[in-house]
Amino acid sequence: MVNTLIDIFLTVPMFRNVTLRCLTEIASIQVSQYEDKFIEFFHRTMVQLKTVLPLTIDLKTVYRAAKDEDQNFIQNLALFLSSFLKEHGLLIERSNVYKQTLIEALQYLVLISEVDEIEIFKICLEYWNILSAELYRDVPFQRTASSYLGRSGDNTRQQLYAAILSKVRRIMISRMARPEEVLVVENERGEVVREFMKDTDAINLYKNMRETLVYLTHLDYVDTESIMTEKLANQVNGTEWSWKNLNTLCWAIGSISGSMVEDDEKRFLVTVIKELLGLCEQKRGKDNKAIIASNIMYVVGQYPRFLRAHWKFLKTVVNKLFEFMHETHEGVQDMACDTFIKIAQKCRRHFVVTQLGESQPFVDEILQNINGIICHLEPHQVHTFYEAVGNMIAACSDIVQQTKFIERYMQLPNGTWNSIINEAKRSVDSLKDPETVSSILNILKINIRASKALGAPYVHQLIKVYQDMLHVYKVTSENINQAIHINGPIVVKQRLIKSMMTIKEDTLILIGNYFSKLTSSQQIREQFLNPLFPFVLTDYRDCHPDAREAEVLNMLATLIAKAELTIANRIPEIFDLTFEHTLHMIDKNFEDYPDHRKNFYVFLQSVTNSCFPALLALSPAQFKLVYDSIMWALKHTMRTISELGLEILQIMLRKFLTCDPQAAQTFYQVYYLETMQHIFAVVSERSHTSGLTAHSQILANLFLIAEQALIKVPLAPEIQDPAQNLLYVQQFMANLLKTAFPHLQAEQIKVIIEGFVTLDQDIAGFKEHLRDFLVQIREATGSDTADLYLEDREQALKRAAEEKRQIQMSVPGILNPHEIPEDMQD
Repeated sequence: MVNTLIDIFLTVPMFRNVTLRCLTEIASIQVSQYEDKFIEFFHRTMVQLKTVLPLTIDLKTVYRAAKDEDQNFIQNLALFLSSFLKEHGLLIERSNVYKQTLIEALQYLVLISEVDEIEIFKICLEYWNILSAELYRDVPFQRTASSYLGRSGDNTRQQLYAAILSKVRRIMISRMARPEEVLVVENERGEVVREFMKDTDAINLYKNMRETLVYLTHLDYVDTESIMTEKLANQVNGTEWSWKNLNTLCWAIGSISGSMVEDDEKRFLVTVIKELLGLCEQKRGKDNKAIIASNIMYVVGQYPRFLRAHWKFLKTVVNKLFEFMHETHEGVQDMACDTFIKIAQKCRRHFVVTQLGESQPFVDEILQNINGIICHLEPHQVHTFYEAVGNMIAACSDIVQQTKFIERYMQLPNGTWNSIINEAKRSVDSLKDPETVSSILNILKINIRASKALGAPYVHQLIKVYQDMLHVYKVTSENINQAIHINGPIVVKQRLIKSMMTIKEDTLILIGNYFSKLTSSQQIREQFLNPLFPFVLTDYRDCHPDAREAEVLNMLATLIAKAELTIANRIPEIFDLTFEHTLHMIDKNFEDYPDHRKNFYVFLQSVTNSCFPALLALSPAQFKLVYDSIMWALKHTMRTISELGLEILQIMLRKFLTCDPQAAQTFYQVYYLETMQHIFAVVSERSHTSGLTAHSQILANLFLIAEQALIKVPLAPEIQDPAQNLLYVQQFMANLLKTAFPHLQAEQIKVIIEGFVTLDQDIAGFKEHLRDFLVQIREATGSDTADLYLEDREQALKRAAEEKRQIQMSVPGILNPHEIPEDMQD
């Protein structure tokens, strides 16, 4: 049958597409006893294929003019060849008789890879990626030896593929997809524009091509460099000059960062940067210069290792970026700022020490000229610039010098801030002026980025603005409330009021960010805590609900996590000012105030985890509100909220095991059975199957507490002896299950509950038992059970992603240099 398909139908135009699809299905099968048959099958197919499609054909040109049916044939051929070679390529490779057949198959794939059809290219790319990775794994460390001294040496596998892989390198370099860092692109009308939308498909294509080219570079870096330098020379001499050709070449050059040894990378990169800078001077026209500038920025941004080792180049590159910050062609300034912050993060220490041949640290020079550097930037670009410089200053080890840097660094925004404050002291109504509001927002965002970059040393700046910032917060809040009182809640949608609300939000983000960077809570208590309550928390209580800032709860969560028990005495006050006021906003349904809702539970989690004794000190009525809020979260339709509820409950149950025994026993007596009931109610709901692991952990914990007789009080009035608690729990659960699921037999219920008790110290076994119980329930009603395994599949995908990342981290150059953890940097 197979021979009939190959010998008769493959060469007939009417049948060849369907024939190839059949052959592809056969090629995908793995059956070891038929290895000889597969070899013969492949050889016969290749013989027939050469009569239909000679290897001498210019497939790229032919494809462009071909009919749909013929184009489909090329796609089907790509699928067939890649499928067969993935599954059975080694069989053909080991066969001395058919090695030429293998080379011919690869030549077809090379021809098909040149075709201008992205879906066909992706099919070929997948195979080239697998092949190059496989060859690399054969000799993963060859790059430090024979391939750098005399190419592939004695590796016969690599010699077999060498000529083919050289052609594949050319294709990868000439077709390299656009990386997401590149913001200046040529659109379909041939115009050079700023790219606003991220193209996920293009980013994934780039990552796959990057990975493939990195493997190919490891296999023969000399060939890769030779192709790239040849193509770069052709850009400079004009024989291959075009925006597209320059872009793909530079994207390819950037993509192999880290895949050469450092000396070779230095030599190669010096040539590349010099040629690109020369090309920028040589070409005329804003569009040409914008494209070349974007490529220079992308390439230098991808090689932080080189820049760290070569100060003069680093300084030249940064000064060039400052030039590009004045270039008004759309996208160039954004790329300049994005590249600057990447370089600042990876090379930060080099800017705060005096380099050989310099009279001062380069950051001094930047701070002297900061106004001139940023004068043409948009506000969001200025914010990026400030974060970049903040990263440099954070690397300064001399505390006195660092403080002086921070003073000069914040001089410009502080000057504007002081002017705003002085004007507000003359007339508080100035804080209603739209331009003033805009300026305050800009200053706050600069401070947020500075705080993020500087960390704890940001305190020198925060102390200067803190009191005035809180006064601005209070006045702004009063202005918002006044507008709501006059015009109703709809006014919060007006642009000026939205901006005022953003002032409040950004103020809180700034304070929260700073708190999160501190290692000691003493500074918070001494300098920042007391003013916070009257200005922020009292304001939260008194605000109209639509003017309440959800970020207050997030900031409190950060504060409590940092201060821990040292703030326990303030928890009752915090609860009085925030807890019930928030609860009344979110307890009507599952939809209103989603940000407050999430942050409310983040706040509760922080209190439970870091200040648990303060929770126990609440009145019984207040504690019941906390408990009810947690139970309500378990049933929430938003997965984020239900997961937070489960986390809080788990923390609470753990804390009760080690807290004041009397408090624990009171909790068990009042809430143990209710908690059990709530958890079982949630477990049986289809919308909450994603929490199966957490449900299992909580239930197992509850059963274990009863089994180990940790409950010293009777769980119900009819129990005389607490030793009977476990038996009562089992009976309680049996009645609960019988009522909820009347179709279950008594014997089934008995087995289910006995399993829960037996497996309460084996979480994996408990989870499987609980899932079996849910399957029984679903099957009785004819419901689908696939979602009960969804969480396991999600975990399997996470593990696979982590394993893949570990493999990537082991191959130099596979990860983008900006994805590499700091402790792995040179």
